[in-house]
Amino acid sequence: MTATQGTRAVPLPAHRRKTPRQWLTQLGWRHLVGVIAVVYAAFPIVYVVSASLTVDGTLTGSNQLFASISWANFAALNGTKFWAWMGNTLVIAVVTSIGTVLMGAAAAYAFSRFRFTGRRTGLTSLLIIQMFPQVLAFVAIFLLLLTLGDVVPALGLDSRLALIMVYLGGALGANTFLMYGFFNSVPMEIDEAAKIDGATHAQTYWTIILPLVVPILAVVALLSFISSFAEFVVARVVLQTEENWTLAVGLYSMVSSQKDANWGLFAAGAVLAALPVLLLFLFLQRYIVSGLTAGAVKG
Repeated sequence: MTATQGTRAVPLPAHRRKTPRQWLTQLGWRHLVGVIAVVYAAFPIVYVVSASLTVDGTLTGSNQLFASISWANFAALNGTKFWAWMGNTLVIAVVTSIGTVLMGAAAAYAFSRFRFTGRRTGLTSLLIIQMFPQVLAFVAIFLLLLTLGDVVPALGLDSRLALIMVYLGGALGANTFLMYGFFNSVPMEIDEAAKIDGATHAQTYWTIILPLVVPILAVVALLSFISSFAEFVVARVVLQTEENWTLAVGLYSMVSSQKDANWGLFAAGAVLAALPVLLLFLFLQRYIVSGLTAGAVKG
């Protein structure tokens, strides 16, 4: 046998070759589903971008995608309070996400590491509270802030700080359970070794445990940022003046009137409003998969 014959590729047996029908039934359908999902998800985005570049201010004019391209809607945002709304929303979302991470991590660490009376009851209570819709608390929140504003104006109606406090009031629950599962994946031997070396619970928590659970902290921060960034109903109830509105409330005001609705301006604002969330998602994406999968395992 020559060297050429020894290195010649051996064709696959006929029974191992996949026919087009077999490829389609075993693997090809996945590609088809993926393409359909991408088109289904991308079309609303393309439509909104097209509407933001249309000058007539109507949605029907955007049925022909990118028939006309103009940056007039984006320039017109400078004549509104859009950037003030953007600043309000970013401040509220950032502070809320930081507070949610700190509160949720502390609660999850306590439930994961300590054994105390009422521990199981506390976990069950957090789970039961999530069963009730948020809309049930709107009247109570309004009356509470209305009364509290007479004593502490900074925590009354039309206060961004009050809105942050309302958001933080619902920060526990699902976030605590998500972090609780991740904390349980960290071996207890690490805490015991730190205790032997003389570390206190606070030192163990801040210098050892938190750096190990950064993925779940990033996930919770991202979820909290997105939810508070896009929240509308509570913000509409709490914030009264136009200067204090968030983006969701401000953009709604652009199209709330049937006669004066400017959908082109609304679409331009929506495109710009999506950028902070998109940038944060891209920055934290390496933590998202590991944080969600590990946090979903309850130890």
